[in-house]
Amino acid sequence: MNRSVWRGLLAVVLLVFSSTALAAGYSKTYERIRSWDGTELGALVLVPQGQGNGPFPLIVMPASWALPNLEYVGRASQLASNGYVVVSYTSRGFWDSAGQIDIAGPATVEDVSAVIDWALAHTPANPNAIGASGISYGAGTSLLAAARDPRIRAVAALSGWADLETSLYAHQTVSEQGVTLLVAAGVATGRPGPDLARITAHAVLGDFDGAVQGFLPQARPRGVVHEVDALNRQGTAVLLANAFNDGLFPPNQYVDFYNRLRVPKQLVFSQGDHATAELPGALGLPNQVYDAATRWFDRHLKGRLNGVDGEAPVRLSTREGRWLSYADWNAVQAAPTEYGLAAPSGWLAPTGALVGGTSTGWSHRIATGIPTVADSGVVLLSGLLQGLGAPTTASVPLVNRAGAGVWVGPTMASERTLAGSPTLRVTVTPSQRNVTLFAYLYSMDAWGTGTLITHKPYSLRGAVAGQARTLDMTLEANAARVPAGHRLVLVIDTHDPRYTEASGLGGTVTFSSPAAAPSRLRVPLR
Repeated sequence: MNRSVWRGLLAVVLLVFSSTALAAGYSKTYERIRSWDGTELGALVLVPQGQGNGPFPLIVMPASWALPNLEYVGRASQLASNGYVVVSYTSRGFWDSAGQIDIAGPATVEDVSAVIDWALAHTPANPNAIGASGISYGAGTSLLAAARDPRIRAVAALSGWADLETSLYAHQTVSEQGVTLLVAAGVATGRPGPDLARITAHAVLGDFDGAVQGFLPQARPRGVVHEVDALNRQGTAVLLANAFNDGLFPPNQYVDFYNRLRVPKQLVFSQGDHATAELPGALGLPNQVYDAATRWFDRHLKGRLNGVDGEAPVRLSTREGRWLSYADWNAVQAAPTEYGLAAPSGWLAPTGALVGGTSTGWSHRIATGIPTVADSGVVLLSGLLQGLGAPTTASVPLVNRAGAGVWVGPTMASERTLAGSPTLRVTVTPSQRNVTLFAYLYSMDAWGTGTLITHKPYSLRGAVAGQARTLDMTLEANAARVPAGHRLVLVIDTHDPRYTEASGLGGTVTFSSPAAAPSRLRVPLR
């Protein structure tokens, strides 16, 4: 869609909403904001009307990757009707904003400060009460801008990233489906800059490893985790929210960042996939995540004593909609149940046990590159369905033991809740220099149907063939009920359609549990 068509559509939308806006106590206009380098950004500007003379707290909302400034129109309208100046703008290079997509590069981050400058000059915005908020690309951009612009006093970053390198290349493994989605959306809705053009060229040829590896030097400075000292020094209030099953920016990288913050902070994890938990709230629908974000701004920009200070800073939502509250992430991970991985046995379907204590001195070999029924599902779709109560499942008895190691735990005598990040230590000996492993944790019922709780990829690149390596991996966080009568099941294989994989057919991986480093699984169960 070209810019003239988009502006025409936007004019119609503004006309439809104009009378409603005035009745609700704010004005709404479309502006072309000249950024720091002259690049024009398409923006919706909402200013309180009939609510006094101001100044009013300001919230700047950069749009998500591939989405226009209309993304936040519902929530922005609610904020404006409650005394906020809101500027929702299309990120550089997309839709009606000029320039090129630089993947949260310096130009895109500086745009946030330029929009603040414009708002302070053209609206009754309070220079001492400025916030930034966004979903996905807008979240990552908001965090980076807050670290570089001390005028930003509070941030609500939803479904974003703190560590872009870890998000794109978790344990040296690329989400092929995730990269495909981002590339396709960027090319369809924007004007790629040099970095995105190079990534696209690799992706079109099926070279997803090359697409990401070539960008890694640029990914590091685009992660706010490397600028956390600035946020701590400035005292910026930071609210982080994400979905447990986020297929683009998995939750654990937010946990690592959260633990390094020494400022007012909250961490809110919901069920669903990338942006699905809060997108209804952006449109103005009832939404717990956006309600938390609004209360966060009310406290830290308006100074309202609304109870935020007394809330548990870490809140996790189970699949059943129950919220669990914790003082910090250490409390989430406290006192895990530990299982030792015992030797798989059996002829047709060798299976190991998850046992109390340790089990050492055994080894078990699988072939690489063999598909099994265990996988992480489809990016965005599977996580969304899981958030709606239809989780990814697999028949554990049908998992091909030639290509997977399987360990089954004891029957749960009573209902338990898994909340947090399971951790796995296992020793592997690959026959190839490069191999990718996928670890899955299931809750299995009496009929052998496993409901996926969490997973994690791990690639060994440049390994010494035949040399044992002890791996420690933290599976992604989740909160899930494990009913009485169910069993926890750990599956490790070497193939998952979501990801690229370093291993190929014809190789082997041998699992073992040496006495010096017993293989074990720790699960935060309540």
